[in-house]
Amino acid sequence: MNDYLAPTVRSISESIRFDSSLQKGNRRAPFGQGALACLEHFLSLARGMGFETHNYDGYAGEVIFGEGEEFAILCHLDVVPAGDGWTKDPFGGIVEDGKIWGRGAVDDKGPAMCCLYAMKALKDEGFLPFRKVKLILGCNEESGWECIRHYNSVAHMPEEGFSPDADFPVIYAEKGILHVRLHFPIEKSPFLYLEGGKSSNMVCDYCSATPRTLAPQKAQKYGLICDGNKLISRGKSAHGSTPEQGENALLPMLRYFSEKNDSVARVVSCLFDDCYGLKNFRDETGPLTLSPNMAKYRRRTLQILCDIRYPATMSVDKVHEALAKFGVKYETVHHQAPLLVDKNSPLCKTLLEVFEECTGREAEPVAIGGGTYARALKCGVGFGPEFPGDEPVIHRPDEYITVERVELLLNIYKTAIRRLTQ
Repeated sequence: MNDYLAPTVRSISESIRFDSSLQKGNRRAPFGQGALACLEHFLSLARGMGFETHNYDGYAGEVIFGEGEEFAILCHLDVVPAGDGWTKDPFGGIVEDGKIWGRGAVDDKGPAMCCLYAMKALKDEGFLPFRKVKLILGCNEESGWECIRHYNSVAHMPEEGFSPDADFPVIYAEKGILHVRLHFPIEKSPFLYLEGGKSSNMVCDYCSATPRTLAPQKAQKYGLICDGNKLISRGKSAHGSTPEQGENALLPMLRYFSEKNDSVARVVSCLFDDCYGLKNFRDETGPLTLSPNMAKYRRRTLQILCDIRYPATMSVDKVHEALAKFGVKYETVHHQAPLLVDKNSPLCKTLLEVFEECTGREAEPVAIGGGTYARALKCGVGFGPEFPGDEPVIHRPDEYITVERVELLLNIYKTAIRRLTQ
């Protein structure tokens, strides 16, 4: 695969240069010009390799390889906002120190490009798959899945496949995803303004507020920064499914105001101190996680958008029953049912064999809290690109993928596609 490494690295770098985070859209570019340009760049590369391609109205794209029963490889080209704290240009695509730096390097432009070049390598060898491989590229995975809904309305989704947007060795289960916006009334509000967070599935790394009365010594106690008449809280971003890996900037800000305000204290008790025991729900896929990721104060109400990942064998109704105990108005912004595939299915067993063959590691299928396109399939699993023990970089500053990892992914995905379609 060494002949394909340099062009794959170059194409990943080019793709990163498009800011494909959700922007104001239009009829031709529903998720913004950056996402559309990124999709067109990918499809142009694929056409140059001799593949059939389709652009489904800027919502999603598709690269076709082979004929027969359909098999899906589901990737996405959109990214979360860059956020703060970068030491590299988040949309520079710089290749330095053996790494490709930028938003989307791992999630999910790098793996998507590795799958494309793995298909090219097979095609160049004269391999003819006995299944129709559909490399499907969504442009709205991070913020709503409108891309998948549109694809399903204009094209045919295969029943089986994998998404290179998770972890190795094989992800057989993913927790359910529930985004809810809670409305907490704030009596005698201690602040005139409060706002924080950039995305529903990113741990809040920045929050600012204007207090009615500023207490600098108390602010220092909570690690807050006084900037004129404004308070600033800085945290550390992380993926919403793993809030324990980040530092939520909302918590110290709300604890500061909760000292002398019972309404704010109740927000902290419900969402951070877990007074109703939501985090006690668990199964083999792990415990329920709740990450309050976005907040804004309007009209005497503090709105908090929370990312909840609930166990795969649990009904979402139980989550709603627990949320009802908060006693506040809330609405569901987004929901995805859990993914649960038989560990002994041919798909799981084949991909596990490929992983062990290409890495020399013995492994077992695992479950995650993250959500991938795999759940858009009747029988879908997550397959890479992250390994156990990798530095967590997804949804964080200075996201990167190593050139060494790109080379390994090319081999793994080439072997997997061959094995599953021969």
